[in-house]
Amino acid sequence: METTLRGVGVSHGVAIGEVRHMGTAVLEPPAKQIPPEDAAREQARARKAVEDVAADLIARGNLAGGEAQAVLEAQAMMAQDPELTADVNRRIAVGSTAERAVYDALAAYRALLAGAGEYLAGRVADLDDVRNRIVARLLGVPMPGVPDSDEPYVLIARDLAPADTALLDPTLVLGFVTEEGGPTSHSAILARALGVPAVVALPGAGELAEGTVIAVDGSTGEIFVEPSAEKKAQLEAAAAARKAALSTSTGPGATSDGHKVPLLANVGGPADVPAAVEAGAEGVGLFRTEFLFLDDSKQAPSEDKQVEAYRQVLEAFPEGRVVVRVLDAGADKPLDFLTPADEPNPALGVRGLRSLLDHPDVLRTQLTALAKASEGLPVYLEVMAPMVADRTDARAFADACREAGLRAKFGAMVEIPSAALRARSILQEVEFLSLGTNDLAQYTFAADRQVGAVSRLQDPWQPALLDLVALSAEAAKAEGKSCGVCGEAASDPLLACVLTGLGVTSLSMGAASIPYVRATLAKYTLAQCERAAAAARAADTADEARTAAQAVLSGE
Repeated sequence: METTLRGVGVSHGVAIGEVRHMGTAVLEPPAKQIPPEDAAREQARARKAVEDVAADLIARGNLAGGEAQAVLEAQAMMAQDPELTADVNRRIAVGSTAERAVYDALAAYRALLAGAGEYLAGRVADLDDVRNRIVARLLGVPMPGVPDSDEPYVLIARDLAPADTALLDPTLVLGFVTEEGGPTSHSAILARALGVPAVVALPGAGELAEGTVIAVDGSTGEIFVEPSAEKKAQLEAAAAARKAALSTSTGPGATSDGHKVPLLANVGGPADVPAAVEAGAEGVGLFRTEFLFLDDSKQAPSEDKQVEAYRQVLEAFPEGRVVVRVLDAGADKPLDFLTPADEPNPALGVRGLRSLLDHPDVLRTQLTALAKASEGLPVYLEVMAPMVADRTDARAFADACREAGLRAKFGAMVEIPSAALRARSILQEVEFLSLGTNDLAQYTFAADRQVGAVSRLQDPWQPALLDLVALSAEAAKAEGKSCGVCGEAASDPLLACVLTGLGVTSLSMGAASIPYVRATLAKYTLAQCERAAAAARAADTADEARTAAQAVLSGE
């Protein structure tokens, strides 16, 4: 009998197939004692296992490239954390086996994060994966993960670690469903990059029996269990129509009446550029530079290394627009040389621009490298700062850009509600705004972006979030400047129309979403988008806002 479940759709497309579950977690090692003379040997075993796991994660990252590479390199750094190593060695010294010491040390660190209110819940999921990989290697058992199958299937998991998501084979994994996660979790971001339909935050997903046929709609978040032939045909027809529309939609982004909305790509490094170019991106709206800094948590990369990496991306978009975000470290992206190690609440501490202003040499080197990388190129370079709170922040960043001799537009990301509320003041110091809707939602609703239990508050359709977008866009228009969106909200085709109606001047997203957004925008006039935006803001909940906008655009 057909039943319908609803989670959070995070990656477009429809997948129909049999359920296969992720392997179960590594069993807890026995708590047996070792004699003192074995301690050195066990410590060596633990050290070797950590090194092997870190090397494997880095190798997986090199294969995957792009955003996945940065995430996996961060996991490798986590595995090699000196404090964790010291704790493992201490536990072995008092009688634990290597596997038990690793298990207990990582469990203690996990409990510490959970006890702090799970502000680092995304890192907790990654930490679990690191623990499982090290313990499995020490026990000599295979690492549980994506099931072996010769036939395509829909993958079900409590959550997917980045190391698993990054190397999914789209020819076998038709789509995936998780119980945990949210629209901005690592799994969601990587699913969009892969172009695999995905639904997250679905309670009870693990109870779906192995072999059950389900249909996954990654756009609506609906899961149809044992769908009827009629439902399958309906979903397949809708998917085919969507694919046909995509194939005929080319060129710059625009509404049906010619209002231009540049569609840009979010990239995590040079490896993401080919997909962006193939998707027809008109430039880069968010160039995340963290990938360069994750190679070595002890020191910043050299100026020459930065110049080389930046130029690769800039050269790919001759006469296009490339918006570079300077290093956004802190919170879930700590760097030993930059971020404090003892903050009680890193998400609300010294992160983003705050870290860079505390370490002006790091900021100066990055800005100088960007200036050198853009020399002689016709690219339209724009550089923006993350986590700008007020005009003082914006002025400090603009001054640093000028002192570095950077010939580019300077901008500010709107990720803190104060920046949206005082956007016009900030625009006295910078030339553009870029809305990071992921963090803006997190700080607006006090809802950690990695915690599935509060995923409804991370929904970019929340009317309060739309109000902040509108405030920012209105301020930019009044100042004659631009205001783009580079958060995951831009990847939702329907929401892209609403954002356009709110006055947003460009949209940046993962490359796989660009054709969907281009095709959808081309169906509606600017006036229709404005009416849909007004209807969404008049609603009281995210679901009501989505429904109201859809009703306007469908002419109901």
